[in-house]
Parts: sequence; structure tokens; C-alpha cells
Amino acid sequence: MLETMYPHGVNNFLDARSTLTLSSVYHFQSTRCFPFLDHQPLSYSSLQNPPSNLSNGGVENCHLLQSFSAIEDIGFDLEMHQGEGFLEGMLLDGWLLNLVRICGFVEDSVASWTLTNLLHSPNEKLQVSAADFWDGILSLDEAGEPLVNLGYFPSYSVLKRAMLSYGYLFDTSGTKASISGSTAAGGPDDSLPHNIIAWLRVVSACCKIRKVHSIFSPSEAEELLAIAISLFLDRRLEGLLLVLGDCLNSLILYFNTSEWETSCVMVAESIAQRVTLDLNCLRVVDCITGTNKRSKILRSQVALQLLKISFGLKVANVEKILKLVTSINVKEKECDFFRLYVYLVLMDNLLFSSDAFRDKTGMVDAWRNYLRNCSTQIGCTDWRFYAPKARNKASYLLQGSILKKSSGDGKSCVR
Repeated sequence: MLETMYPHGVNNFLDARSTLTLSSVYHFQSTRCFPFLDHQPLSYSSLQNPPSNLSNGGVENCHLLQSFSAIEDIGFDLEMHQGEGFLEGMLLDGWLLNLVRICGFVEDSVASWTLTNLLHSPNEKLQVSAADFWDGILSLDEAGEPLVNLGYFPSYSVLKRAMLSYGYLFDTSGTKASISGSTAAGGPDDSLPHNIIAWLRVVSACCKIRKVHSIFSPSEAEELLAIAISLFLDRRLEGLLLVLGDCLNSLILYFNTSEWETSCVMVAESIAQRVTLDLNCLRVVDCITGTNKRSKILRSQVALQLLKISFGLKVANVEKILKLVTSINVKEKECDFFRLYVYLVLMDNLLFSSDAFRDKTGMVDAWRNYLRNCSTQIGCTDWRFYAPKARNKASYLLQGSILKKSSGDGKSCVR
């Protein structure tokens, strides 16, 4: 039976015992709360609810364990009631990944069992090993083909259910959700959600095989992308920016060309409806740091949708939004400089994150003139709330826009 199950040969597996892989361990550190970041698109409940029973029925009866029990000269004894513990040992040591690569396929029960441990096991080493396992089986060879045959994939519903068990509450009504008081204040429940690193890693891995298998529908990928962006507002995850960034970029590149234009707008609208117009929205824009064209377009689109909602517009008209922003008179006594500061950052991202508006000389010149007015008309002795920050930001953005113009002129000359 073993030869039938593992066509590449039993001896190949037995020889592979000397080529164990080491699991990489991710570390995180406690961080201070960001100033003014009192809200986040996903609210967090301090009550994390992992499944009461992590055992997957059927894994002890998988062909893998049955095949081992049938080998007399394997070198160790295996009792079937210890089957799951045996699999855990293989997973932790890297043998399980080596075995499935040699065999060329993964049984559904084994795939489901490893995913459950990845998403819900309290054992950090088991989480990391399970994430390494899924990274391995969702990889492609040099020809762009899957390394193993796989019939069971992480579904959107399973991933969302895991996020709910971590304590995140999804806002489906479009209202703005806020973080609980104890978490925002750094209370006793202010801890990193269990398994969140493994969750991010498996989502990234799922996205990277889109060319051969579409695990998520466009609408599901849109929601996952919105979730990934939202997680940047959780100050407990500040030490995980590299993992978050990789997940974010993988989701952005998941969509095919025909899907992206519509999905980009849908994600931007979803984020804009969930976040408040304060420093949170600026952090949302700043977290989209990718240098590829899609990331730049998404960054610009998120800024556009935030401004549209702020001004109560039904249609995202860039020219109208620009007129509304530049109509703010900084000389007025009641000028809201904090809101102006937010508008300055969002408008600049809207115009310059992508190349969509760089050729709109009228709009760009109007924006530069307004930045110049803000930097000169807000006095150095004006200490109203956020007035100095608005003045300095306007000066900084003006200098940046001049450099961008010079760079653009240089490229034109080269052409």
C-alpha cells in the first residue's frame, strides 16, 4: 500500500530523514499607543475565543499514518491512538513537509488539521511550523507549477471565522467602530491576538498561487485586503509591519488586470466608510507603501474616497474636492487647522501618489499655490491647535511638489 500511496518511493522518504528544515520564529514586542489613534476600522474585543477542541476528526485515520503503521522496519513504534501526537512531532521537525513534497500530494484531513493548528493552536512553535508547512505546499516550482497536489485550501469563511475568534469585530453596517477602552489605554488585556502572524502568512501564501488556483473570489479578496489595511491601525501589531506589509502587497497583486480597477475602488470605499477622519486615516494611507503601480493607485484612491466622504459628496469629483480644500481660509479665526492638516496630506496623496493627475497642470498649479499660501499666511507666532503643524506640512509638501515637477521635467527632456 505504501508504494501506491507514495509513487516516488518509500526509500526516498526514509533517506529524507536527514534533511529536516528549521522553522523560522517571528518575534514581536510591546509598543506604545499611537497619539490620536483612538479608533480603528476593525474593533477589538478583549475576549478571544479559540475553538474548545482543536482535534480534527479523521486525521488519525489518514493514509499517511496507516502507511507508517504498516512498515515493520521503520525504526520506531507507532500506536494509532498516538497518531496526532506523531503528526505534531513531524510537523515541528519539518518531516511532514519533506514527506508531502516527496509524495507529491497532501491528504485533505492532514491539510485541514495543519490549518486548524496554524489558526488556533496556543502552541507558538506549532503555529510557526504549520505556517512554514503551508508556505511550502503553496509554493510553485521553477516552471510555475504547484509543488504538490492539494485538494483542500484555506477558505475565506475559515479565515474570517479565525479573525472573529481572535476578538476582532467586523463592522458590516458602515458605521465607524472604535477600539475598546482597555485596549486603547494599554490595559491588562492589551496583548497580541493569538495566531495573527500565522494568519497573515497563510493569506500571503494563498495569494501567491493565483496563477494556478484562485482560492478567493474577487469580493472575498477585497474584504481580506480591507482587513489587512485595517490591521495597521492596531498598535499592538506595530512590531509586525514586515509581515503585515507582505500580506498587504500579496493581496494587492492577487487581482487580475480586469478585476483590479473595480476592486481598487471597492476596497477604498470600504476603508473610507470604516475609518474616522483623524490621524487614523493618514496612517491608513501611509501603510500602503508599495512602489508598484497598483499600490500607488490604491493609495490615491483611498485618499480620494476619504475626502469624498468628508465633504459629503455622492460622486468622487477631484476638481470639486480640490476647490473645496483650497477654499479653506487660514486667516479666519475659526479655521480648523487639524482638519486642514488632514486635508493637506490626503489631497497631496490623491494628486501625487499615482501618475493620474501629474499632467493636469491646472490642478497641480492650483494646489501648489494653495500650499504656498498656507506656508506664508499661517504666522510663525500662531499657536492655535495644529496651526504650526499645518504650516510646516504645507511647506514640506510644497517643496516636495517642486522636486516632483523638476523630476518630471527632467524625464521630459530625456525623452
